[in-house]
Amino acid sequence: MSNLSAGSPESMLLCGERLDDLQRNNYHIIQNPKKFCFGMDAVLLSGFANVKKGETVLDIGTGTGILPILLEAKTEGKHFTGLEIQPESADMARRSVLINNLQDKIDIVTGDIKESARLFDAACFDVIVSNPPYMIAEHGIVNPDSPKAIARHEVSCTLEDVIGNGSRLLKPNGRFYMVHRPFRLVEILSCFTGFKLEPKRMRLVYPYADKEPSMVLIEAIKGAKSRITIEKPLIIYNESGCYTEEIVRDYGF
Repeated sequence: MSNLSAGSPESMLLCGERLDDLQRNNYHIIQNPKKFCFGMDAVLLSGFANVKKGETVLDIGTGTGILPILLEAKTEGKHFTGLEIQPESADMARRSVLINNLQDKIDIVTGDIKESARLFDAACFDVIVSNPPYMIAEHGIVNPDSPKAIARHEVSCTLEDVIGNGSRLLKPNGRFYMVHRPFRLVEILSCFTGFKLEPKRMRLVYPYADKEPSMVLIEAIKGAKSRITIEKPLIIYNESGCYTEEIVRDYGF
């Protein structure tokens, strides 16, 4: 475990780590390229999620804390909690929180979402966000103990673990935001409704306008009536291979 009372940001870096500028509020995040670094999916989810003034937020599988930090920067939420099963990632997240002087706004909890009943009270969050593992455990894992494998594959938790436990932690009419892969969309929607979370808003993300979607952003509301809005597609790159105007304008790429 690192020394969280260290002085300058650089002095808090361990071997192999780097300090990345998030280009927002002068915030930075500690990452280790040999372990796992956040991607565009987390950034897009932070823009899709609607966090209102005074609300409390839980990020399931926070990794190095990217979503709580970005949501604190972008919204007027009251408090943000990141839950992470890997101690090394959780430690990096805590140091990033300290570097950004956000310890009064963000907590990082080391733990397993399957033990949420022990970690948190029921119905205690207004909003839940998650960028969970996309692939089932059988999809090409080389080392199940690898941080990258745990982040990308359902080694430590399944989609049902994330959504089921998330539903228990949400207040009535609370909102659940997720980014995932379109090839699992039927399973995702079925899982949401099975745990009394009604999908209300969805947006597909396309690398190019003429390609298949690579991501899906979903909002579900606990206990809501059935009705979903499909938002216009989000295109990442234009024909010349540059980021589209929306990606540059809204997400800062």
